[in-house]
Amino acid sequence: MNNLIRRMKESMLFRLILVMALLTAAFYFSIQQSWIWSGIMIILLLYACWWLLRLHQMQIRKVIFLLDAIENNDNALRFTEKEGTKHDQLINKMLNRISQILYEAKSETIQQEKYYELILNSINTGVIVLNDKGAIYQRNNEALRLLGLEVFTHIRQLYKIDPDLIPIFENLKADDKAQIQFVNERGQVQLSIRVSDINIRQEHLRILALNDINKELDEKEIDSWIRLIRVLTHEIMNSVTPITSLSETLLSHSDVTEEEVQRGLQTISTTGKGLLSFVDSYRKFTRIPTPEPCLFDLGPFIERMIELARHQHNCDNITFQSAITPPDLILYADEHLISQVIINLLKNAVQAIGSQPTGLINIRAYTNEAEEVIIEISNNGPPIPAEIAEQIFIPFFTTKDGGNGIGLSLSRQIMRLSGGSINMLPVQQSSSTTFILSFR
Repeated sequence: MNNLIRRMKESMLFRLILVMALLTAAFYFSIQQSWIWSGIMIILLLYACWWLLRLHQMQIRKVIFLLDAIENNDNALRFTEKEGTKHDQLINKMLNRISQILYEAKSETIQQEKYYELILNSINTGVIVLNDKGAIYQRNNEALRLLGLEVFTHIRQLYKIDPDLIPIFENLKADDKAQIQFVNERGQVQLSIRVSDINIRQEHLRILALNDINKELDEKEIDSWIRLIRVLTHEIMNSVTPITSLSETLLSHSDVTEEEVQRGLQTISTTGKGLLSFVDSYRKFTRIPTPEPCLFDLGPFIERMIELARHQHNCDNITFQSAITPPDLILYADEHLISQVIINLLKNAVQAIGSQPTGLINIRAYTNEAEEVIIEISNNGPPIPAEIAEQIFIPFFTTKDGGNGIGLSLSRQIMRLSGGSINMLPVQQSSSTTFILSFR
């Protein structure tokens, strides 16, 4: 009996009937001018309305608890489905079902966002999504790498790189194509930008796709040089080989005694051999073997390179310093090919310092935020002029007497085949000449 009465009190229908009955009784007693009973009915009516409002508020609180739990990723909230009236049980069951549906939808959305973020971070194109106020909604790791930023939440942060970039990013519109260039720790950077747009939740967003022009230009330049060199070596070898062979035959079997003829044949032979040696040295540039990468410790490797440089060059006036962070840092690359790059850079550093006293060559190896292995080789010799620095990686360009101009271009080709890059730090950013090797 008590259980029945409790359920009747909690029943929404019972409360509505009670309110209507009290309202009717109050109206009846007021017509009869029975003010005492009319007042009692009005008081009871107000209590019944409060009673009804309290039940309504309880249901609202349940919905609020549900929304708070969903917002806080709390999937443990459950309303009882076995107590109270059938009406309450039905409402609780519906709220639990809504909670499960919304939680699953939110979880699926989070998984999709992670999925799309992984896709963005796996492509070699920088992607930036921003609104018309310059706030960055999305950017991938490649965009941060290309711009040389660790955090990028607003285009005003481009001020750290170059203040002139801010108005360029602000004025870019859909279907625009632009090129920008700036200098950061990686050296001279040239980027192409393509713009598209989209409206999401009544907000206009622009999508910027960034690509490294330097890499594309360098690859095209190297490919052109390789084709040219192969043609030259083929033609020169075909022409020089018979001349050399003929001159050597004449020198060994001819009975000609005239001094001028003998001297001429000697000149032909010497020139031919020199030209063959010249062509053979450049052939190395187009015949780099396919890298066979393996894991090796950078600490012992760098020490071997330093000892080799000391052995090959007279550098008693030069101090070599090395710092490997962490000490057990390892590199996955072709050790033989990379040693050629390091040896060439150390040779150039020794030649740049020359006989100046207190010469210093510093070698650092570490990993950056993008988990790339970085090797820096710097020397305190005279800085390279800016007009020369722009051409040092071009094949055959040299300022040295007797130099062949393939050392740095060969090093860049080896680094590219190894999946890395080599750049010289701009003079204005360093008091020394610094080359940076990056391995992804």
